[in-house]
Amino acid sequence: MYKSGINLLNLVVAEPGETYKTENVNRWVEVLVDCPETIGLFTYRLPSQLKIKPGDILSVPFRTQKVGAIAIRLLTELNIDLPPEKIKEVEDIVSEGFFPTTYWELLNRVAAYYYTPLIQVIRVALPPGLLGRSQRRIRLISNEEIKRQIASSLTFLTPTAQEILNLLQSQPAGDYSFVYLQQKVKTAYRGVRELLRFGLVESYLEPPRLNRPKRQKAVTLIGSVDSDLTTRQREILEVLRRRGGELWQSELLQICHASSSILKTMAQKGYIVIEDKEVLRTEQGLALAPDVPKTLNPHQANALSTIQALNGFAQVLLHGITGSGKTEVYLQAIAPLINQGKSALVLVPEIGLTPQLTDRFRARFGGKVSVYHSALSDGERYDTWRQMLTGEPQIVIGTRSAIFAPLPNLGLIILDEEHDSSFKQDSPIPTYHARTVAQWRAEVENCPLILGSATPSLESWVNLTNSPLPIPHSPLPTPHSPLPNYYISLPERINSRPLPPVELVDMRLELQQGNRSIFSRSLQAALQQLQEKQQQGILFIHRRGHSTFVSCRSCGYVMECPHCDVSLSYHQTEAGAPQLLRCHYCNYTRSHPPQCPECGSPYLKFFGSGTQRVAQELAKQFPQLSYIRFDSDTTRNKGAHRQLLTQFANGEAHLLVGTQMITKGLDLPQVTLVGVVSADGLLHLSDYRASERAFQTLTQVAGRAGRGDDPGRVIVQTYTPEHPVIGAVRQHDYQSFSQTELEERQALNYPPYGRLILLRLSSLDPIQVQNTAQIIATALSSSEGFDILGPAPANIVRVANRFRWQIMLKFNPDALPKLPDWESVRSLCPKSVSLTIDVDPLNIM
Repeated sequence: MYKSGINLLNLVVAEPGETYKTENVNRWVEVLVDCPETIGLFTYRLPSQLKIKPGDILSVPFRTQKVGAIAIRLLTELNIDLPPEKIKEVEDIVSEGFFPTTYWELLNRVAAYYYTPLIQVIRVALPPGLLGRSQRRIRLISNEEIKRQIASSLTFLTPTAQEILNLLQSQPAGDYSFVYLQQKVKTAYRGVRELLRFGLVESYLEPPRLNRPKRQKAVTLIGSVDSDLTTRQREILEVLRRRGGELWQSELLQICHASSSILKTMAQKGYIVIEDKEVLRTEQGLALAPDVPKTLNPHQANALSTIQALNGFAQVLLHGITGSGKTEVYLQAIAPLINQGKSALVLVPEIGLTPQLTDRFRARFGGKVSVYHSALSDGERYDTWRQMLTGEPQIVIGTRSAIFAPLPNLGLIILDEEHDSSFKQDSPIPTYHARTVAQWRAEVENCPLILGSATPSLESWVNLTNSPLPIPHSPLPTPHSPLPNYYISLPERINSRPLPPVELVDMRLELQQGNRSIFSRSLQAALQQLQEKQQQGILFIHRRGHSTFVSCRSCGYVMECPHCDVSLSYHQTEAGAPQLLRCHYCNYTRSHPPQCPECGSPYLKFFGSGTQRVAQELAKQFPQLSYIRFDSDTTRNKGAHRQLLTQFANGEAHLLVGTQMITKGLDLPQVTLVGVVSADGLLHLSDYRASERAFQTLTQVAGRAGRGDDPGRVIVQTYTPEHPVIGAVRQHDYQSFSQTELEERQALNYPPYGRLILLRLSSLDPIQVQNTAQIIATALSSSEGFDILGPAPANIVRVANRFRWQIMLKFNPDALPKLPDWESVRSLCPKSVSLTIDVDPLNIM
């Protein structure tokens, strides 16, 4: 059944909707199956009742389970040496025609560049649930005798089996997937086998949970009023007629206060039809007043005319300072495309940005705007995806994964805040960057790509401007002609509003002068003034939680996570709430102990400041100032981003207290004050990108102030005011910062003047992962053309009980070396060691 030696990168999938001249000629189909560690194509029999086309998503039997699969090509004859009766049959079509040719080309390119199996790329690109597969699960036996046996001593079990048993008992349903148990317990398969042998657990196969269209009963009017209807039935027909002749059954029954039996009688008489119809599960926006295009200033008008003059693929860097009106340029660039029957794709780095941006787009374009991101339910993502395939001109706004949205007739792609690291995926594979994939997508779709930012990434700055430093060309996996690039500047704010002045406060002097508060005297005065004038402000803290770590003042013991090599952060949501310690890496949580576990001292002190602590200090020092916390702790629930931002925009709080989420593109004209509680946490990190990230974050958060009629003010608290990044932020000087930073990068051959590939290894066994890293590094050293840094333990060696090592490859981009055969590198890893190949990594911590 398996056919080897297939080159997937050269496959071309037929256009969806393709017809075939003769029915039932094709009796077999080759598919790509969604099963880990399975490559190549598999052949299945075509059932006579199914009309399968290349690009369809199928459900097929595979080994002992049912898995998702993608039809690659149809066959008239068997291409493998097996009796036809031994070939399994396709179960069903899950979804039709998902892969047009250009889309397939994009997925293949992502797979090749990021060294990822094609099926894994497809898994990331598709909405959840389309490629469903059954999974092996283990659960406790519910027999009472067995329960009594478990309650008694089970000393005859090995430690591994006892650990698995404890895990199952700690879960209310006593049920976990075998994959989860393997992640948590070393050599879990032996413990499970032992528990099965003693009859303490059972193993079963959970079928795939595939998304299906949601259907609901609809009532349609088909006949006129006649004498054989009762007065009540005529009233119902009149309601239907007034509502356009069709209503959902539940809605009609609610309006008429009727029962379903009346409708059944009317259907039997032939006046109405009751049938199931699909209901689209899409994100519902607020009712908004229609918006009209704004008058552009000369810089905006120049940007718009340049973009509208583009014909075909081009890259545009729209470098506009904060508050310069980039969004209005986007809106007016998209409007003529919609009229031409084309679609647009707008990517933002954070889910928190989508409500505000979506409202502006919906006020301008109405129902043509859809939202696509991970906070939607699986059903909403599935239906939004299918709605894109209708071919109607539309605008999709989404986060990183929306770059794979299957919009036909794409006319424009926009990456707003293109510098943001959230556009890069660290895990799972493929470790793609949405900006890189957007460039390829724009190429294959032959449409312009706009990269918008007030603080462009140094890669975009070098590639799309005439930088004073020599710039080597960074080759892509396949050769292509020189790219048409454009640089457009928006150097002024709307209505010529000034950028807010940035005041630096040296916190060393504050401490010397007796101020032990986390707020400097300057920031305290500004907050007091905010309260008196009834204005609004933003307080930025680079981390969530209450305190960075908890330490004993008697013996120095630091509370650490038992599963990671990091300290636990102190969390207390409000006064009187439970005091908790939480790990920000694996989410391990425990209560705050009354005394030190090491020496018994009651003096446990919190160090550092997070959003919770700043909020508590605010409540203590400024009880009349109301605030809203805006971080990942307070925005976990669906719709929380919109709810909190709406409350703040409506003036329900004086202050928005938050982490980096509040730095990204929020447009709040009423904000006059921005306070950065501590800039130093962004600067002193062991990462070559630390300075770039710090400048971008501080410049962006400073740009939230002074966007309305009242002038803005920014106060940055720091212990290192002499740092060059702080100086550049104070002057709003991107040019000098980028010049200095690029000179350092070029000297060290770091991006954008060099290329990196990071190999991340992890395992439950610290010795095995270290040995594997050394074996791989030794094997790589025989190749030429790149430097090998490492192997070395990661900055945080242990996360979620997995020990992590890294190997970095560094090479010149102008002469791409012959890179290793990654499949042979993977073969050096035992099954207990995970290997991730991160191409162009942004996070090397």
